[in-house]
Amino acid sequence: MSDYPYLAHWKEEISRSPNAMYLTLVDALALSIRKGDLREGDRLPPQRTIASHIGTNLTTVTRAFTEAHRRGLIDATVGRGTFVRVGAGESHWRHTGPAVVDLTMNLPPIPQDPPLQRVIQNDITAILKQQDLNSLMSYRVTGGTLEERQLGAKWIAPVIGQRRTDEILVSPGAQSALAAIVSTHTQPGDVIVTDRIAYPGIRTIAAQFDLILVGVDSDMEGMMPDQLDRVCAEHHPRLLYCIPTIHNPSTATMSLQRREDILKVAQHHHLHIAEDDPYSLLMDNPLPALAALDHSRVSYVATLAKTLSPGLRTAYVALPNTDMTRRVTAAIRAIALTNAGLLSALTARWMQTEQAHTILHSIQKELRLRQSIARRVLGERHCMNPDGPHVWLKLPDWWGSADFVAYARRRGLALVPSTVFTISGEPPQRARIALGSAPDAASLEESLHGVMSVLQHKRSPGFADIV
Repeated sequence: MSDYPYLAHWKEEISRSPNAMYLTLVDALALSIRKGDLREGDRLPPQRTIASHIGTNLTTVTRAFTEAHRRGLIDATVGRGTFVRVGAGESHWRHTGPAVVDLTMNLPPIPQDPPLQRVIQNDITAILKQQDLNSLMSYRVTGGTLEERQLGAKWIAPVIGQRRTDEILVSPGAQSALAAIVSTHTQPGDVIVTDRIAYPGIRTIAAQFDLILVGVDSDMEGMMPDQLDRVCAEHHPRLLYCIPTIHNPSTATMSLQRREDILKVAQHHHLHIAEDDPYSLLMDNPLPALAALDHSRVSYVATLAKTLSPGLRTAYVALPNTDMTRRVTAAIRAIALTNAGLLSALTARWMQTEQAHTILHSIQKELRLRQSIARRVLGERHCMNPDGPHVWLKLPDWWGSADFVAYARRRGLALVPSTVFTISGEPPQRARIALGSAPDAASLEESLHGVMSVLQHKRSPGFADIV
């Protein structure tokens, strides 16, 4: 085993990590590459050798290799073996470094009209004058006060309709709400079904709770009902996770008929749905949420991170009944305890004074401008939604996603590769561009011209050696 000294380090990492073994194995492989224990082009040991040395089974190693390939760390060739991918040792797309504009974070643009900094300063001053500081800086009620839940119910009513306040919760962000819903409906080893190209947050949750994700193919309207039916019959999932409106990253939006068809499949298989809805309120006339069409089957989450600001750390949750409200409240308490008092007060004030709608309208206007710029600069062949915050960039045949993003980083552009979103199968030749994180429209346009330049560059096999 002296030919593979790094395997001892992998075994040690696995013994110390509380995470799923296959994910720890991938992280250990990535660490070996970063440290130089493995170099680009190095051949990895056979999977059976790795399994034997670290004390696991072949299935776990195979699953780890699949994930490592998805992350762009390794390549496999039938008859030759598995090798460390050229470029795997480079600074990843996540790493900080010089970038014209960071186009990785899906944020709403900061409004200039009204100027958000002045709005926050004035409102915080008013809150501190009107409310007791000890209360603002103390622990809050998990799930929000009655008034906060009433305000939340009113905010999401255009999408889900009227709801009883005891079916509404206020959560410190969408991710903690989704984790609470998932943990309430599943046990370790259960299957969650989702889009094959899906929001990475659900992967993080699944890994944390030792759940299995199974992907479903999609078309221009999102998840396909016949494919969902097939997956449900084969894998018997406990939960469906989906983003029906302006899907992240594909931008697909389900029609009303598609929503009804998805619900019919869920009903047939007795499947509960976790509906993630960050973007509906960016539209003037959003379609009804799944939660509006099937009250009893859907747990609904709408974050303010994409419609107002992630700095508010607030999401509104609508649940099927009071029993589920109680159970999800307990899960949120275990995961995140409660919202921050000062932020909760600021959010409530914005809802009461209609400042939230003023800010929302400003963000809608700016995103529509940025989408029009993206369409003009990049062309019509990419997946876009005129109200959405991102573009699902279609790459030419000569670019794989991971290589394209690595090369773009060298040109000072930070994008997200499709590998990050891929649950199963080959990653598509796509990359995501977040339009909201650019400081202004002019900076965005400059960066998008840079993206076009990278798109048109026909790389040679040795592009990693370019200086």
